[in-house]
Formats: sequence, C-alpha cells, structure tokens
Amino acid sequence: MKTKFIRSTMILLIGGAITKILGMIIKIVMTRNIGSTGMGIYMLLSPTFMLLISLAQLGLPIAISTLIAKEENKAKEIILSCIPIVFIINIILMCFLIVSAKFLAYSLVHEPRCYYAFLMIGFVLPFISVSSILRGYFFGTEKMFPHVFSCVVEDIVWLFTLAFGIPYFLVYGIEYAVAFIVLSNIVSEMTSIIILFCFLPKKIKITKFDFIPKWSVIKKILNISLPATGSRFIGSIGYFLEPIIMTHVLLSVGYSNQFIVNEYGILNGYVLPMLTMPSFFTMAISQALVPVISKSYSQKKYKATKKRLKMALFVSFSIGLPITLLFILYPTLPLQIIYQTKEGVPYLRALAPIFLLHYIQAPLTASLQAMEQAKTAMKGTLLGMIFRTILLFICCYLKIGLWALVIALSFNIIFVTIHQARHVFCLLNKKTTQH
Repeated sequence: MKTKFIRSTMILLIGGAITKILGMIIKIVMTRNIGSTGMGIYMLLSPTFMLLISLAQLGLPIAISTLIAKEENKAKEIILSCIPIVFIINIILMCFLIVSAKFLAYSLVHEPRCYYAFLMIGFVLPFISVSSILRGYFFGTEKMFPHVFSCVVEDIVWLFTLAFGIPYFLVYGIEYAVAFIVLSNIVSEMTSIIILFCFLPKKIKITKFDFIPKWSVIKKILNISLPATGSRFIGSIGYFLEPIIMTHVLLSVGYSNQFIVNEYGILNGYVLPMLTMPSFFTMAISQALVPVISKSYSQKKYKATKKRLKMALFVSFSIGLPITLLFILYPTLPLQIIYQTKEGVPYLRALAPIFLLHYIQAPLTASLQAMEQAKTAMKGTLLGMIFRTILLFICCYLKIGLWALVIALSFNIIFVTIHQARHVFCLLNKKTTQH
C-alpha cells in the first residue's frame, strides 16, 4: 500500500507540475489577449461557474473513488448508477441558466458583459460531469496515469483553442471573447473524456439491464457525495456571494465600477493564481490519499492511516514553505516573470504566509471525507464561509478597497484549516486508543 501510494503521488505530482505550467501559460495567453478588464469580467463570473461545477459534479468523484477503493469488483455498477443522477442535475442547471443568465449578469454582478458567458456555462457542465465520473473510477482503482495524461492533453488542446480563438472573437467585443473562453472548455473536456475512455478495461460488457437504476448503490453514492458536495457547494456559495456583496457595498461607499473590476482582476487574475501555484502538489497528494486512507481506515489500521496523513502534511508543508518565502521576500520577481506586471505586490506579500496553511488544508479535508466524515468537513467549510462572508461585508464598509477581501479570505483559511486538523487528529487518536 505504501509503495502504491508513493507511486500514485509521484505520478500526480509530475502530472500536476506539467498541468500547472500549462495552466500558467493559458492564464498568460488569456491575460495578454483580454487584459485586466477582460480578466476582471471573467473573474466576476468565475464564482458562479465554480458553484455550478460543484452542483454538476455533486461530489461524485469522491464518492466513486471511496466506494471503488472498498469494492473494486462493483466498479461498473457504481459508475452506471451515477448516470441518472448526472442527467437530471445537468438538465436542471441548463434550464436555470437559460432563464436566469440576464438576471445574474445585470442584477447580481452588475456587469452586462457577463451575459453571454453565463449562457455558455450551461453547455459546458455536462462534459465536466462525465469526465469527473471517469476520473473518480481511476482514483478509486489507484490508476493515476490516465487522469494525468488526460489532464495534460486537455490543457494543451485548451491552450491552442484559446490562442487561436480569443483574437478572432475579440474583434466582436470583449464580452464575446470571455464567452468563448467559457465555451472552449467543451473542446478540452471532450478531449479528456475520449482519452479516459481509451484507458477503461476492454473486457467490460454492458447490457441494457446495467442502466436500470440500482437504488441501493445510488443511496451509498449519495451518502458520500452529498456531504462532500456540501463542502464544495458551501465554499462555492461563499465564492459566488463574494463579488456580489463586494460590488454592492463598495459601489455604495463611493468606489467606481472600473476600480472594482480592475482590482478584482488583479487579485484574482494575478495574485491568487500565484498563491495557489503549489496547490497542484497538495491536490495531487490529496487525490492519492483518498483511496489509501479509505482502505486502511475501513480495515481498522488506524496507526497506518495516521502515518500516511502525517507524511502527506509534511510533504505539503515542505513544498509550500520555500515558495511562501519567495513571495514574501521577492514578490515582484514572480509577477514580473510570469505576468510582466508589478500590480498586486502588496496583496501577494500579505497573503503568502496565510496560504502556507491553505497548502495543508486539502489533505486534511480529503482524509475526513475518506474516513466517511464528510459532514464534519462540511461543517468546517460552512462555518468558515459564514464568517468570511460576514467579515467581507463589514470590512467593505471600512473603505479599504479590496483589502476587505484579503482580510476575509485570510480568516477563512486559518479557521477552516484549524477546524479540519483538530477533528481529523482527534478522531484518529480516539480510534487508535480504542483499538
């Protein structure tokens, strides 16, 4: 198990490094083509996009991975039971976007140029849902190469699609270019789906009877997926409310819409992507950790579970520390090299030490979900989101601009990380003592 975990982690780390580099190139292509105004528009709709992705996936990757890790012989039954769930959810979400896109753009984010992009999200969601189901299967069987390979090819395809497509649509206006960026996800996700299908076992026989919903399996899936979705959904709700609350309050205290869009674009387009750069390591560790923790915990090997978790946290912290020091001591350097800008230096320097905790948060949350404590993880996320939203609302009235968001985000990271760490280690210590 130890060897398999290390091998899976290394594959995910290498793949994550490649996709992170490609992601940065993609971000550079986007930034240089649509500028800070275009990035500001894109970032205003991103919270809604992330929220809808959370709903479309419904925590299925975690649920599939956890169940298949325990019962690999029922993989076909588990995956096919997800299809009716995904179909119903995506139909509802597409109808919702068609009806509410204008309201979201004009009344909530106060940016009419988001309208077409909001409409395009509905067409992208079904492709994201299907690819997430397939990835859940490979995570559960601890076969990480198909996931990594598909992600790399997907990003390469997306990069070329954006590089050739954005200039064409930019001629018609910035709103069409942003809408194209959203819609182009279909091409990349479809590429990923085709590749993942190629890696599925060839001997699987599927009959029409396999598509009959098995309610016992669906119940198992939902028992894991709903709390897991709750955590992501709550986080996405907070992210969704963020630009709405911020825009309303800052406009009411005298800030211009142009200032808000530009500063929000700097913070979300330059600073946060830099800070989340090491997250591909922690996400890779978390993805490899789920089936390992799930299996060892179900077998009551609590000492081995704690050992794996401590190793994951140590590696995550060790990776995040040197990058954090770089951002604190030389914040201009990475911004200048990657984005050719010095905008956002104060934000980067202030948030860097806080994000050191963020890097160990993902393994902690993944471990709670793998130990079937998704409700506990969801509670931590919920409380963090509530405090973050309240703090954002209050701080916006202090007339400190986007520093209100920096303060709220910092508090959220500190609170949620401490909450998850406390509960996961209390549970493991209790189980170890009893066993």
